[in-house]
Amino acid sequence: MANSSESKAPVLQTPIPVVVWGTGNVGRAAIRAVAANPLLQLTGVIVAAEAKADRDAGDLAGADRTLGVRATRDVDAALETLDGAGAVVYAANGELRPDEAVADIARALAGGAVVVSPSVYALYDHRNAPAEVREPVERACAAGESALFVSGIDPGWGNDLLPVLVSGLGSEITQIRCQEIFDYSTYDAEDSVRYIVGMGQPMDYDPPMVMPGVPSMVWGGQIRLIARALGVELDELREVVDRQPLTETVTTALGEFVAGGQGALRFEVQGIVGGEPLIVVEHVTRITGQVATDWPMPADGGDGAHRVIVEGRPRIEINVEATDEGGNRSAGGNATAANRLVNAIPWLRQAAPGLYDGLDVPLAPSAYLRQR
Repeated sequence: MANSSESKAPVLQTPIPVVVWGTGNVGRAAIRAVAANPLLQLTGVIVAAEAKADRDAGDLAGADRTLGVRATRDVDAALETLDGAGAVVYAANGELRPDEAVADIARALAGGAVVVSPSVYALYDHRNAPAEVREPVERACAAGESALFVSGIDPGWGNDLLPVLVSGLGSEITQIRCQEIFDYSTYDAEDSVRYIVGMGQPMDYDPPMVMPGVPSMVWGGQIRLIARALGVELDELREVVDRQPLTETVTTALGEFVAGGQGALRFEVQGIVGGEPLIVVEHVTRITGQVATDWPMPADGGDGAHRVIVEGRPRIEINVEATDEGGNRSAGGNATAANRLVNAIPWLRQAAPGLYDGLDVPLAPSAYLRQR
């Protein structure tokens, strides 16, 4: 955890210029967060699609006003608005292009910008990241005298800060379980839903999301962060996967999903201590709420939730049900993840150069209360 001197609220004379790179599920929320924070100033938005270029950032983000910043595909022009400092919210896809994502992040860091991002899974726990991922960004931080904070999108705080905080309310702990329960029926990333998660695919299809070793690569770092906070040594990481087919064809906002294809996917990454799963990150995902109803469901019957369960004495269960973009739970989860990253920028701008994780960076209170 950051020490007390590092955790003091930043004293800033002028707003920090910020570029948001990517306008997908997290990038949209990041634009809104930057625009709402008086400590920050949105100066650029980078997009890949030609159809998004030259559109106002407020339009792309679903904000309730024009923001006066036009999206661009010109990376150099956008980064120049930072004048060798500022910050970049890197929300471009890192799942399908991890090498390119690391190169983009290193480019921004070397130019002097602090960077916050959910895009590179290996850097959630940078202390144990592969050298080929960690070393380029370390060199870039040194060259630009900049800082990098990578946190998850499922969301990061739900698998590091929140369970660690809640653990302090118990006297005896036998297990910490972090759950994401998610209905993909309206998720704005159809290719990921169908081909990475495997929804609608034949039951003999191997979803890349749960191929052996992949869950541990993505979520193992978060388990190691919790273990570090608890002061325990992990024996190993284990993976458990379960799938259920659709019993009938369904049509969602993403299209048709036929009967017999995968309708639900459940997996755990378990941090084993003393032969038992002490720390567990579990994902329960469906293409519709009518499948796999015997698996964990949101407490209120909605389409998504994040849950932390501390088994022990006392037993503690916390449910977080965030909504955004018209009441959408997936958008709410993405917004909380984006806000955690964006609100960390003022602290990072004053931090020493280097890499930081979810336990290093303090949780910043909201800097802006919107008056009705």
